[in-house]
Amino acid sequence: MKGVILAGGRGTRLRPVTYVLNKHILPVYDKPMIFYPVETLLSGGIDEIMVISTPRDIGGYIQLLEEEYDANFSYRVQKEPGGIAHALSLAEEFVEDTAAVILGDNVILENLAEEFRSFEEEDSGAKIFLNEVDEPKRYGVAELNENGEIDSLIEKPSSPETNNAVIGLYLYRADVFERIRELEPSDRGEYEITDVNKGYLQDDDLEFARIEGEWFDVGTPEGLFKASQCVRKKRTN
Repeated sequence: MKGVILAGGRGTRLRPVTYVLNKHILPVYDKPMIFYPVETLLSGGIDEIMVISTPRDIGGYIQLLEEEYDANFSYRVQKEPGGIAHALSLAEEFVEDTAAVILGDNVILENLAEEFRSFEEEDSGAKIFLNEVDEPKRYGVAELNENGEIDSLIEKPSSPETNNAVIGLYLYRADVFERIRELEPSDRGEYEITDVNKGYLQDDDLEFARIEGEWFDVGTPEGLFKASQCVRKKRTN
């Protein structure tokens, strides 16, 4: 399994600091934000990792990550933001069979090696991860039926009927790139990863798991603060 970290975007929720800095190098307590998704992949047994970021920032990641980790990193530039699915499409030549795709602003303080291993042994095309949140309208959400199965996926619903957010970690087989090529841009003008996952759901080829440990979306000031508090508590206990 290969790892793909998506670390581009404009960081609008963290402005004004992100006018001049890529958000993924902001500190979550004592480490740059991007170190956390790297460590999620490494702890899951993945040491071949592609980082996808902006033309301005990719050089800094090369220096930062190569100095810190003994892993096989490669890099691609996303020239303009076009959505998560568009960024993932840049990793097509890198991914051979399966991939763990993680957003650079997701901090997951849980070892997911078993989830990664089981996906490789299963025959499902994709796997997503859910976590209950206080503001589900900021996320893609999964509505479950009475059998506890995913009934529908909705991107940033205005009046969500569930608080099951789809977090920024996805497991895919290589056919995901064929599905991305078939996408049409959303009303936001982006290629949405939720539309990719909907395709798997319609084909009855989508699995899910819940994150049992701490998870933070650190793309907001509040998320960044809470994650730093949690990490500090773990480091000092």
